[in-house]
Amino acid sequence: MGSGYQFVDIIVFAVIAGFLVLRLRSVLGRRTGREAPPPKDAFGRRPAPEAKDAGDATVVQLPQREAREGARGRARGDGDPLAAGLTQIKIADPGFSQETFIKGARGAFEMVVDSFAKGDHDTLRALLSDDVYANFARAIGAREGRGETFELTLVGVRETTLIEAAMEGTRALVTVKFVSEQIKVTRDAKDQVVDGEPGKVVVTTDIWTFARDTRARNPNWTLVATEAAN
Repeated sequence: MGSGYQFVDIIVFAVIAGFLVLRLRSVLGRRTGREAPPPKDAFGRRPAPEAKDAGDATVVQLPQREAREGARGRARGDGDPLAAGLTQIKIADPGFSQETFIKGARGAFEMVVDSFAKGDHDTLRALLSDDVYANFARAIGAREGRGETFELTLVGVRETTLIEAAMEGTRALVTVKFVSEQIKVTRDAKDQVVDGEPGKVVVTTDIWTFARDTRARNPNWTLVATEAAN
């Protein structure tokens, strides 16, 4: 009788196993390529599809983090020497403003050009470093020694662009490119034109470098180097 019960148990288990197999086949079926997409999870997202092989993988590791790191690098100025230099100056001098500096540099350019033409030593001395002032004063002296006069009309400044910035110790250095329209005429003692042409506008590009000690109380920048690009 005990063997009879065992036989019945085996039949019951076989029926259950067969039912489960049929149930699984009806639920899973065979992959035909036309299956409905997997259901969304509680957040409205579908699970990512499995990659067919290593060459067909489409999953990118942490793309959001990579994008954030790139943005942080750009903010630090990575790969951009000018941006990096301006950041260093900002760290050394939190009050530094690029917009304010550009306006001030343009104003200084106009004053220096005008003062050089007029031979205004006092204004030049206040705006230039000792070395640059010595060069300007030498040029003014040579011009006056020949009895010449220099007429310069600044028609306008087309461009004021920062091209370099750096910190050297506590000294901030910023190089600016000025593109301006000028009328330049040099006359001799007899008022004859010896250089330039009256009324002719010439486009001039100047490269000037300004410096300031970020530890000093004096907030003014000084012109420490000049270069004519044309």
